[in-house]
Amino acid sequence: MIKLYDNGVYLIDGTEIIEDTHDANLKITKKTGLEKIHRDLAKKGTMAYNILKNHNTADNMDNLKIKFDKLISHDITYVGILQTARASGLEKFPIPYVLTNCHNSLCAVGGTINEDDHMFGLSCAKKYGGIYVPTHQAVIHQYAREMMTEGGQMILGSDSHTRYGALGTMAMGEGGPELVKQLLERTYDIPMPKVVGVYLTGTPRKGVGPQDIALAIIKAVFKNGYVNNKIMEFVGDGIKNLSMDYRIGIDVMTTETTCLSSIWVTDDAVKEYYEIHNRTESYKEIKPDKLAYYDGMVYVDLSLIKPMIAMPFHPSNAYTIDELNANLYDILDDVEKNALISLDNNNIEYSFKDKIRNGRLYVEQGTIAGCAGGSFENICYAADILDNKFIGTDEFNLSIYPASQPIFMELVKNGAIAKLTATGATIRTAFCGPCFGAGDTPANNELSIRHTTRNFPNREGSKITNGQIASVALMDARSIAATAANKGYLTSAENIDVNFGKPKYFYDSRIYDNRVFDGWGKAEPATEIKRGPGIVDWPKMSELTKDLILKVVSVIHDPVTTTDELIPSGETSSYRSNPLGLAEFTLSRKDPSYVAKAKAVQKAEKARITGEDIIRVAPELEAIYKTIEKSFELDRNNTQIGSTIYAVKPGDGSAREQAASCQKVLGGFANIAKEYATKRYRSNLINWGMIPFIYDKEIPFDNGDYIFIKDIKEAIKNNLSEVKAYIVNKDMKCFTLSIGELTDDEKQIILKGCLINYYRQ
Repeated sequence: MIKLYDNGVYLIDGTEIIEDTHDANLKITKKTGLEKIHRDLAKKGTMAYNILKNHNTADNMDNLKIKFDKLISHDITYVGILQTARASGLEKFPIPYVLTNCHNSLCAVGGTINEDDHMFGLSCAKKYGGIYVPTHQAVIHQYAREMMTEGGQMILGSDSHTRYGALGTMAMGEGGPELVKQLLERTYDIPMPKVVGVYLTGTPRKGVGPQDIALAIIKAVFKNGYVNNKIMEFVGDGIKNLSMDYRIGIDVMTTETTCLSSIWVTDDAVKEYYEIHNRTESYKEIKPDKLAYYDGMVYVDLSLIKPMIAMPFHPSNAYTIDELNANLYDILDDVEKNALISLDNNNIEYSFKDKIRNGRLYVEQGTIAGCAGGSFENICYAADILDNKFIGTDEFNLSIYPASQPIFMELVKNGAIAKLTATGATIRTAFCGPCFGAGDTPANNELSIRHTTRNFPNREGSKITNGQIASVALMDARSIAATAANKGYLTSAENIDVNFGKPKYFYDSRIYDNRVFDGWGKAEPATEIKRGPGIVDWPKMSELTKDLILKVVSVIHDPVTTTDELIPSGETSSYRSNPLGLAEFTLSRKDPSYVAKAKAVQKAEKARITGEDIIRVAPELEAIYKTIEKSFELDRNNTQIGSTIYAVKPGDGSAREQAASCQKVLGGFANIAKEYATKRYRSNLINWGMIPFIYDKEIPFDNGDYIFIKDIKEAIKNNLSEVKAYIVNKDMKCFTLSIGELTDDEKQIILKGCLINYYRQ
């Protein structure tokens, strides 16, 4: 079904794979007639290399300085980005910047905050020359596909699922500060990433959809880190057998592999997509050179993949639906045991085997939504499966969110909406809520099957700290519809007798023409920014001092810590534009004591800055100072005091910068980790002036310990890879922390205290 190559591979003419073993040169010579094969030269034959080269402003291809063609953000992130950019000297948008409003959180708390943020966005689009997409018009990534992508271009978005490779556009999701750099005409600085080929062959089975293919790939590559921070390059003879919606549905889920970006071969299907959307000039043929080298290869036989289900609490926890149905008790027992680790909360009663009714798994909710599920084709196929059926009158319910108003209009015209509504399903507007816990939250202990992007703990909106827990399993729209046809009993779409129609999609441009504000290239500097009372400036942040004292205020031993666990999504987004208000929720679902402990440490740092008596504010520091002073000369008034957390592998999931910024505004100065799950989370830490320490052994410190780091400022200045750190108890126990490679800009950002300070100065 899926094979991972142990070595790098050469790809000849886009069709033949030769593994990089001792006889590779001989094989390639015979096939191509080339006398000598140079691996480094063949690496330049990938699509990814050529796109990156065209966007690199550095004088070499080892350390890239990328300038993107376009930017895109949604309403959970754009206020913070714009506030940071404005504080850093923004005058106008130098490239097209689209502000969408698909994370419109409904704000059950917070009064007018939601619409205040939107009016802030619209006024900024007018002032700086941006594009503003009002609420309910389109989810962020569907708008980008329909209106922004272009062959060979690059787009940077402040959402982790910024993936448009199937349309020939290399796109990346990053934290907000990386977009700020582009708005200030700076660069995105990364070492040249490795490129892994994904060779697709064969034709998918009837009833198998893009989510099934995506889950199978994620299962194969996530835990072993096969594509971590690399670019996935899709090639192979199977691509021609996939529709555009199908390709897009696979592509958007590549984020869950933790890859950096993706790019696909383009063909007539891509050309037709652009023609349908009145953008023929945006098509560009993209394919690898005659000889290309990949640092690995994922070989996927599409014909062997069956309908899949990703059990809680990660997309990689995937099984075939048939396998699950055949081994219900064993698999559900494993899910329950693993949940105890993920939930890390003994007060929660988590059960899954009680979902078995009459020997079958019963689910209470189905949802088809967002950038992954809400495509025209997915919803049409769901309508075919459910035609002349009904979903029943028990707990099971089904909701469907078309990804954009143009898709919704065409579904109305072709009758799919009528078919689905008649079954008892409900149709909603374009909204990302079910993906991040702000829509369709199930009842306590319920199971929801969703064609969305993630099924992390609490991603569906429940709150562990309130004793609530619900679960999400990811599935394709086709099998969700098949399950709905069986009134909530888990069913593979392969086991449904259905004739799938092939409805043609007609795009109506009037919807955006009549509603989207397009101010690109037409900035109006005199425009007054509309700022509601919920929009609060970032607090001032101080520069890094010569030495540093850190208190460990949270230790997390989970194998992976998601950004949702660092700062919850969902209802917390009511405070998304208030840094201090949002920070109150930091780690609330993982370590509810974190905020109080971090604030206690911050009191000492605030006293230091204002010249107050530090010991009066934090008496326990007297013993810490005295212990340090036995070994080192210490300037108490010029030594920062901050908090830090330890996590094994933090940062999987969302690109939201708040996962780092919320720690910083509470006085966090560092993270310590065995490794960072994604490049974007590490970048978020750095951009908020936090040091991304690495310690890959068993930790020698405990929660509540103080750590002293001597000459940290010099270490950052001189790009030292390691620093001596000391656990301060009755004596000073030494251990070594790694920092990792920092660019010149990253060093300066940490030294200045954050990105805002760096650009302001």
